[in-house]
Amino acid sequence: MKKLNLFLGLALLVAMAIVPAYFKNYGIHIFTTWLVFIIATMGLNLTVGYAGQKSLGHAAFFGIGAYTVAICLKAGISFWLALPAGGLLCFFTGLIVGFPALRVQTIYLAFATLGFNTAAWLVMRNEEWLTGGTFGINNIARPSLGGISFDGNLAYYRMVLVFTVLLALILWALLRSPWGKAFTALRDNPIRAESLGIDTRSYTLMSFAIGATFAGLAGGLYASQVGFIDPALFTVGASIMMYLMVVVGGPGYFLGPILGSAVGVVLPEWLRFAQAWYLFVFGSAVVLLMIWLPDGLLSIPDRIRARRQSRQESETRRLSAQTSQAAQPVQQGGAV
Repeated sequence: MKKLNLFLGLALLVAMAIVPAYFKNYGIHIFTTWLVFIIATMGLNLTVGYAGQKSLGHAAFFGIGAYTVAICLKAGISFWLALPAGGLLCFFTGLIVGFPALRVQTIYLAFATLGFNTAAWLVMRNEEWLTGGTFGINNIARPSLGGISFDGNLAYYRMVLVFTVLLALILWALLRSPWGKAFTALRDNPIRAESLGIDTRSYTLMSFAIGATFAGLAGGLYASQVGFIDPALFTVGASIMMYLMVVVGGPGYFLGPILGSAVGVVLPEWLRFAQAWYLFVFGSAVVLLMIWLPDGLLSIPDRIRARRQSRQESETRRLSAQTSQAAQPVQQGGAV
């Protein structure tokens, strides 16, 4: 199964590297946005899917990264310094936001992070001297590296694809390390994890900080991609959509963000044929999906495997019962 997943991942990577070259500018823009949200939801999947924390403030980190890059570029600072600065700022902000998770959980933690998102959005909207307020920041430049320019849509797409692959490899290594095991232990049973010597407080904070860093990097890439940002892009609704992407793809599945982001970014474009009804069709499809597959699309193989195993166990019990019933008359005859 692991070899199959590796093969599918490599095939998807090759397709994503080649196919967009045959698209027009709008198609390349959609695929670039898909990659950006894959990065953002990889971080949220770490926080929600692997560490088991409830967060509805991810769009705020996305916005912090975007505004950091935009402000730095306007100040004449290189993109290659601005992007890590945005990720680093989100890392420390994520540490601070993670402190409520040390005292509250489940829906109360979700409301705490939602409040953070609202506060961050108000700062973006009202502090015009820094963020431009409702007018936003425009003419955000795209980067260049040496003699290579990423002004073109296809060139920028390929740059974002490289970032996506590198960050995915970093996350894969993290999840296969003792840190990854500690995160899953924190999700499954915090009390048992603490009894095993895991510092649950530190890992809770780190799950928020690392997830926020991914969102900040994604936001910085998005700002340079679209060339204009304003507070409307980073509302609570955007956080809910990111959370939905993680849930639809499959929380706790490594490839979940790829599928979930496709549902949130690419699928609505395919439903444009429905015109005014496409949001209704999209919303209905997501609701039905959550009813029938609450663990996300990538849980389908596990559900099939569990049903098959359940049938085998039932058949084994039935055969065992028949064997015992057939043996009873023989035992009774011997007793007579």
